[in-house]
Amino acid sequence: MEDVANYSVESFGSLEPETPMEYLPSTSWWPSTKPIRRLLYALTLPSEASYQLPEQVPEIFRESWPYFVTLIILEHIVLRLQGKPRHRLNDTITSLSHGLILETGRLLFRGAESSIYMLVYDRWRVVDLPWDSPWTWYIALLAVDFCYYWVHRANHEVHFLWAQHQVHHSSEEYNLAVGLRQSILHGWCGSLFYLPMALFVPPAHYLTHLHFSLLYQFWMHTRAINTLGPLEWVFNTPRHHRVHHGCNLYCLDKNYGGFLIIWDRIFGTFASEKEGEQIIYGLVLNNPSFNPLWLQVFYNQHVIEKWRSMQGWQNKLAAIWKGPSWLPGKPRLGADEDKIDVKEREKYDVKLPTWCNLYLMLHFCIVIIGFQELAVRHMSMSPLAVIWFSAYILISLTSIGMLFDNRPNACAFEFLRCLLFVSYVQHYGSPVVGNFMAFLQVLFALSGTFWALQSLKILQIKVKTD
Repeated sequence: MEDVANYSVESFGSLEPETPMEYLPSTSWWPSTKPIRRLLYALTLPSEASYQLPEQVPEIFRESWPYFVTLIILEHIVLRLQGKPRHRLNDTITSLSHGLILETGRLLFRGAESSIYMLVYDRWRVVDLPWDSPWTWYIALLAVDFCYYWVHRANHEVHFLWAQHQVHHSSEEYNLAVGLRQSILHGWCGSLFYLPMALFVPPAHYLTHLHFSLLYQFWMHTRAINTLGPLEWVFNTPRHHRVHHGCNLYCLDKNYGGFLIIWDRIFGTFASEKEGEQIIYGLVLNNPSFNPLWLQVFYNQHVIEKWRSMQGWQNKLAAIWKGPSWLPGKPRLGADEDKIDVKEREKYDVKLPTWCNLYLMLHFCIVIIGFQELAVRHMSMSPLAVIWFSAYILISLTSIGMLFDNRPNACAFEFLRCLLFVSYVQHYGSPVVGNFMAFLQVLFALSGTFWALQSLKILQIKVKTD
């Protein structure tokens, strides 16, 4: 068998006649509906979603960000009209920051988490399914969704995996932005569970459906949709997924499905939304913050502390691989009487002045522009340059989160971030040229000066009180 890692256009002949239709220019004046249909798995096969080689699979999730932001804005308007809790700027930007961290991690890893899958497919696959057959596409859909159920279930029921997955549940809100709140290790935490698929599902289809699975789950994170009726017997929907995100006792360890809810019905992990009982969102062991770096890593300390508190190596290992609620002598997932049944709690919030919120929103938009620049240029950059660029994005998102938290040292940290930007551009230049870069240099110089005065107590952020 030919080594998948060495696949090339030449090894398959000309690909021009078989190039998916999305690569061809559209002649219609009407805007394409494909980006929205991608969210619902509603695509024409094989022209719109089948690829022969892994490197042909586009960054579908990354390309969908403009639609994510548009739908988040529309959701905010609908929730306002419905009289339901709307987006809070600090929480929403924190969720979007996690999405940027996930995508930045993918640039750093450069697909390494999928390399084992390709190796297994190359050496041990038992059948060659035709890449352009709709049957192959549907087989891959079911296989990825089935494996995702077990990936997701393991991420909740294995303590050290939960330490990473808890990032997705860390918001006390439930809206579309939360769908983008993921751990930077999201891809790594489940890659081994998909390996049985490598015996028969081509890598390109595996990668494609990983994207579509994540896309489908984006729109389920909303309170704007109450029910979808009979569709909920088969498909995962916002109503089902709201239960999954709840920290009420009846919500724990339920509704793991991705695209389909049938796996939960089959394996006994399904729960319906209870009428009249408000779902409380967030973590059972809540540690609220708007600092994305802190939220990415803080729960690992709980795992370490639990491991240290156990007597004997058997219990120490169990504290790592059994459920977060497990205690010695109790079931693997813990006993219900030992679990915290969260009924009601006040949401964490810090009310900054309007000028500060506008400042943070502006600088967050600049971070997004920087990420887009990195995403376009990273393959032509040296690994060290990509690491430095990625580190600056992480520093920026952390600084924004610290300011949203109104941390005591946030002003000094923001001053250093602005100084770092100006110093780097002065010494090494920037790929962004022209008036925009001149504007950024002036903006960051003024910002740095302002935060220097803040850190010296010459100026003070005054937090609003109700």
